[in-house]
Order: sequence, then C-alpha cells, then structure tokens
Amino acid sequence: MQHRQHARVRLRLPVRLRWVAPLGQQYEVCETRNVSRGGLLVECKEQHGEGFPIWVTFPFDPVAPNGQPEVLARVVRSRHLESDGAAKEELALHFEGIPKPIGGGNGQKQVFVAKNGSERSVALPIRVRPRHIPWFEEAMTVEVSADRMRFMSNREYSVGDALLVTFASSGAKPWTGSGEMLARVVSVEKLARGSSLMISLLRLTE
Repeated sequence: MQHRQHARVRLRLPVRLRWVAPLGQQYEVCETRNVSRGGLLVECKEQHGEGFPIWVTFPFDPVAPNGQPEVLARVVRSRHLESDGAAKEELALHFEGIPKPIGGGNGQKQVFVAKNGSERSVALPIRVRPRHIPWFEEAMTVEVSADRMRFMSNREYSVGDALLVTFASSGAKPWTGSGEMLARVVSVEKLARGSSLMISLLRLTE
C-alpha cells in the first residue's frame, strides 16, 4: 500500500529547472514522468543530490520562456537510468516554501509582509553585486515585500554589506524604480541542507 499525501498522475510535459551554480544560474528543460500537487518526477541530464534546491516552471512553454511562474522545489530522490544506451537522471522533486535556516537566535521565522499585510513568497531572478565590485551574482528570490527581500546565494556576504540589486525581468518588479537599487544585508543564515546561504536585504534610499 502506498502512503502518499497527494495522488500521482502519469503525465509527460516539458518542465524547466533552474538552479544557482557557483558561476551563475543554469537551466535545463526536462520532461515529467508523473506529477502531483506536491511535486514532480522528472527525467533530465543533470544530476542533483538529495536536498538540492531547484526552481521549477511547470508546465513550461518554450514559445514564451519569459514571465512564467516559478516555484521552489527540493530534490528528495535521485536515480541514474540507462535507456537505449543513453544515460539519464530521474529526479523526484518536492514543492516547498521557504527553506528552513539553522540557528538564527530565537529560532523564529522572519516573515516579510507587503503593505496590504500579506506575506509574499515570490521566486524572481535577480542580479546582485556589492556596491564597489562590478561582477554580479545571479540569484533567485524567496520572499519579497515593498522594501525587503530574501534570496539564496552561494557567495559569502556579511551583515551591513551594501548591495546593488537588479530585477532580471522588467515585467515583474516588486520594488519601484529602475536600474540597480541599493540595499543592505540585515541577516545571513546557513540553510539546513547544502552550502547555500539565505540572505535578507533591506532596501535603502540613497
């Protein structure tokens, strides 16, 4: 007997995976094997270990690659496949909200609230760089409000650092303004799995 929270449906549809690598974001368009409300089983080329965070666009429309919603997921199982002489990876992905940090003082989860009082968990591609360094990092947001942001990073930042933020898509900008926007690092948390960090920013007015 199978004990699953959500029923699975056999379905083959394109899905885009996006993840943050040390030298920038990487993408792969894969195909699902089955889907549920809680996650996906996909076939792809890239191998990712258990616990690895991935942003998922499903179903993915290759004709309109921009502006499609993304959701944070995590690899819960990875299996190597050999089919007709071709090597593939089978990944079981579980949709989730905000990755759980470890430590963090009193252990309470910090929630950023929009002006209307609602929490906004938003996955958006951004470019971030220290104020006096020209090389930016490609990252993905986890939460955004009118003046705050959380994003996952492979770079090391310190509380108090001044960063310049650019939203990669001009059609989805929760912060008003254009070009690079100044923000300050207000917290740095190590995630419970992997080597990524959760960076919290407060927007500044110059």
